[in-house]
Amino acid sequence: MPVPKKPRLAFLDWMRGVAAAIMLQGHTFHSFTRSDLRNDGPYVLSQFFGGIGPAIFLFLTGITFAFIMESGERRRLTLRERFIACLKRARYLIILAVLFRVQLFLFGWPNSPWQDLFKVDVLNCMALTFVVLSPLALISVVQRIRWSAIAGVAIAALAPLVSYANWSWLPDGVSMWFVPNPNYFAFFPWAAFIAFGLSAGSILKVITADQLNRVMQWSAISGFALILSGSYFSNLPYSLYPKSDFWLNSPLLVQMKLGILFVIIAFAYLWSEYVVRDKWSWIKQLGTTSLLVYWVHIEIVYGRWFGSYKDNLDNYQVIAFSAMLILAMLGLSVLRTRWRELPLPRWIPAAAPLTPRRVSGD
Repeated sequence: MPVPKKPRLAFLDWMRGVAAAIMLQGHTFHSFTRSDLRNDGPYVLSQFFGGIGPAIFLFLTGITFAFIMESGERRRLTLRERFIACLKRARYLIILAVLFRVQLFLFGWPNSPWQDLFKVDVLNCMALTFVVLSPLALISVVQRIRWSAIAGVAIAALAPLVSYANWSWLPDGVSMWFVPNPNYFAFFPWAAFIAFGLSAGSILKVITADQLNRVMQWSAISGFALILSGSYFSNLPYSLYPKSDFWLNSPLLVQMKLGILFVIIAFAYLWSEYVVRDKWSWIKQLGTTSLLVYWVHIEIVYGRWFGSYKDNLDNYQVIAFSAMLILAMLGLSVLRTRWRELPLPRWIPAAAPLTPRRVSGD
């Protein structure tokens, strides 16, 4: 079994595992459900919850980014060293993004269109956002709470304006990085979740352990308030924006998803602290290897391996496939964890001491 994490941080892995489970079922439904069933309840419900998964991963990525920034401040690094450390993390993410795209392209050869190499996925969004938010490493952790939240609001608020501006003069390979698009993880509005996560992670770094309970209570209360108010204002017959697509670029959708994240993180803390404690949890296990799970399942679900089943399964068959995929990824996660603990010779790469650098949902 993996070594238990500190109680105040174990809930983050549990929350990351929830996102992984949501992601697995959402992508399975998206890839394998028959086209005539895509307006039915099971598919619609699956995709609705599936949209929460990326928001969780990005939010948790922001929390980890806050920990990186706070670590540089605590170790008394110079301002330049703090800034460079953040840029190095962005470089790590973009390298992963490129390797991820190259692997998918090679595994799909010769049917892979070369344009797929430049598709902007969640890892690309994380890398770009880290570059943009890296200057926040130059201020104190207390100041970072406020300014990262302001950055999140600004990114969400600007998304409709960016969406309907004329970017035809830019190549598609450039505009897809920041113009809202249902097929890509553009900076607007997805980067807002990283910024809000950066604010939340900074809060976690300034509070004491005995204050965490109260913070999580306020997280749940704030979450429900954001959800209810976002739902109310989204149903009003007028808008501040001349044009806005609720499911693509609406700040109110970002607000409602953020509220859901606040509720989930409060529940994750409650469940991890008072129910699971140090016991093994399959949800938390998935969360500890979320990058590996993300990487492998994309190839399984969207690659050529099960091509004959794509767009060809009914709801019950997709549910069964989702369950089998989750079990397979859980097995892979456990294998990855145990592989680290095997007494292997030092010359084997897996035997070298590793510092986990999870990306999907850091």
